[in-house]
Amino acid sequence: MAQRTTLTEIRERTYKRRDAWWTVWLVDPLASRLVWLVAPWRWFTPNRLTVGAFLVGLGSAAAFWQGSYAWLLVGAVLYHLSFVLDCMDGKIARLNGTGSLFGAWLDYVFDRLRVLACAIGLFGGQYVLTGDVVHLWLASLVIFLDMFRYLNALQMGKVKQTMKEKLLAAYEEAGAPAPEVVEETAEEDPFGPQQPRDSIRSRVDVHGDFRERYTLFVRIRNFLLRQRIRAHVFSGIEFMMFVFIVGPMIGQIVITTIVSAVLVLTFEALLVFKLWTTTKTFNKRIAALPDEIAAKAAPVLV
Repeated sequence: MAQRTTLTEIRERTYKRRDAWWTVWLVDPLASRLVWLVAPWRWFTPNRLTVGAFLVGLGSAAAFWQGSYAWLLVGAVLYHLSFVLDCMDGKIARLNGTGSLFGAWLDYVFDRLRVLACAIGLFGGQYVLTGDVVHLWLASLVIFLDMFRYLNALQMGKVKQTMKEKLLAAYEEAGAPAPEVVEETAEEDPFGPQQPRDSIRSRVDVHGDFRERYTLFVRIRNFLLRQRIRAHVFSGIEFMMFVFIVGPMIGQIVITTIVSAVLVLTFEALLVFKLWTTTKTFNKRIAALPDEIAAKAAPVLV
C-alpha cells in the first residue's frame, strides 16, 4: 500500500480549474474524501472505478424500472453514487499518474451507455406504470440531448482550435514573431498564473471583443470562476442530475425533464452565440494582420 496523500494535496492535484456547480458543491467534497481513502490501494485503478460507476448506474436503471416512488429514490441515490465514482476515476488518474487513452475512451463510452440505460429505466418504467406515451417521448428527448451536447462541444472545440492554428500560421507565413498570447486574464484564472500551460498554440484566444461587448456576463463569469464554477451553469451534468435525481426525488419527472431540457438548450445556444462572435473576431484579426505585421506589432490577444 502506498503512502497516504493528504486531503489538501488531493484537492490541489485533482480538482479541475473549473467545473459544473453540481460537481463543485455536491460531488467533489465526497469524491475527494473517498479518493483519500482508496488512493493508497493500487487495486483502485481509474478503469476499475469507471466500470464500477457503470455497474452502479445499471443498478440505478434497474431501480428506476420498478416505477414506484420508493424505487425512484433508490435509483436517484444510486445514480448520484455512480457519478461520484465516475468523478473518482479521473481524480485517481491525476493523483497517481495512472490515466490512459483507453481509459478516456472507456469513460466516455460508459457515460453514454449509463445515460441510455437510465433513460430507458426511468421513462420506460413510468410508461409501464402509467401507460402515458409522453414518457417515451421524454426518453427520446433525453437521449438526443445527451448525444447533441457532446457532438456540439466536440465540433466547437475543433472550430476554436482551427482558428488558433490559422492565426499563428498567418504570423509564421509572414515571417513575423508569434504574438505573446494568454488564454484568459488573471482575474479569470482561479488558480493563478502559475498554472502550467501546454503550448503557444493552445494559448491563442480571440474572445476580446466578446468580453468588451458583454461586460455584465464577464463579471458574472469571473465571479463564478473564482468559485471554480464554469459560466455554463446548466451543462450536461446538471441536466442529467435534474433528470435522474431531482425529478425522481420530488416526484415530478415530466415537468423537471422538460424544464431541464429547455435550460440545457438555452445554455447550448449561448455557447453557439459566443462561438459565432468569436469567429467574427477571428475574421477581423486575420484581416488586420498585414497592417499589424507591417507595423511590427505583436498584440496580446485576450
